[in-house]
Amino acid sequence: MEEKKNEVKKIIPSRLETGLQKFLYRTIGVHIPQSVTPNQVTLLGALGGLVGIICAFLARINSLFLIGTIIGLCCHLICDDLDGYVARSRNMTSLAGGYFDLLTDILHITYLIIALAVSGFVSFPIAICLVPVYALLMFTAMNYIMYLKEFLFPRLGPIETHMVFVIVCIGSMICGKESVLAVLGIGLKFADIVFLLGGIPMYYEMIRLQIQLYSRLRRKDYENKQQ
Repeated sequence: MEEKKNEVKKIIPSRLETGLQKFLYRTIGVHIPQSVTPNQVTLLGALGGLVGIICAFLARINSLFLIGTIIGLCCHLICDDLDGYVARSRNMTSLAGGYFDLLTDILHITYLIIALAVSGFVSFPIAICLVPVYALLMFTAMNYIMYLKEFLFPRLGPIETHMVFVIVCIGSMICGKESVLAVLGIGLKFADIVFLLGGIPMYYEMIRLQIQLYSRLRRKDYENKQQ
């Protein structure tokens, strides 16, 4: 009974994310050796993400290094879904594992944005505005887990985020570092446009989830006081 009480409920509003997870579980998850732990899968995804970040930095020399970034993104996304599958299907879930998973997500996206900015594919003002968004989403997710026992994915989840980065990499290899559009006299690169279009709904989702969390925690405080 106590185990059921402490179980974390997973909520995934994104149909894309749900569909991808079911596909990965059927095609890859069932073949993962029993000796492999969830943290090892998370670490593999983190290493793939690290390779992608390094390639994004190297893209300053040649934009074709962004192919390595795309491969790193795919590796990180796949492992990010499979580590939870391994943990749940083998009864190996842990607070430390959940923390490790969310931490690697934050570090991966944050440093990938920085690497693309340093390489010149993203303007620094836009990169600065984007860097905190994913970290705040993951911070909010951690608090949902700790206080409400819910692992709540945002409506724009990991798969949508990774798809945006893949589009940025492909478009940047084609369009380069030059401005492709001017708005109010400000030149925007291809990646700037994509990140602006994707960043607005991400900001909205981040603020929505934080307001919702704060409201539910206040309600929970009130209910606890009434008991």
